Amino acid sequence: MSTYRELQGQIEKLQKEAELARKNELSNAIADIQSKMREFSISAEDLGLGMRKRTMKSLRKPVAPKYRNNDTGETWSGRGKPPKWMAGRDKMQFRIQA
Repeated sequence: MSTYRELQGQIEKLQKEAELARKNELSNAIADIQSKMREFSISAEDLGLGMRKRTMKSLRKPVAPKYRNNDTGETWSGRGKPPKWMAGRDKMQFRIQA
């Protein structure tokens, strides 16, 4: 029966071997992919790798303002935290008439 230290040494040795095997297989896979890309004239853009990811925020459309401060011209859509110029006042006095 092996001791704890011997088993830990075996684990460390196997982890190093596994990492080396992974690196070798990874470089072989990359070389294979690159050769197929050259063979079929495939670009990174064809694979969708050159495109910037879209976020939900970038897909949102702007909301028309519903309230306006007539003194400064500032507007608010009615979404999110109300602006400071509305604090303690009735929202309806700032309502934009459609």
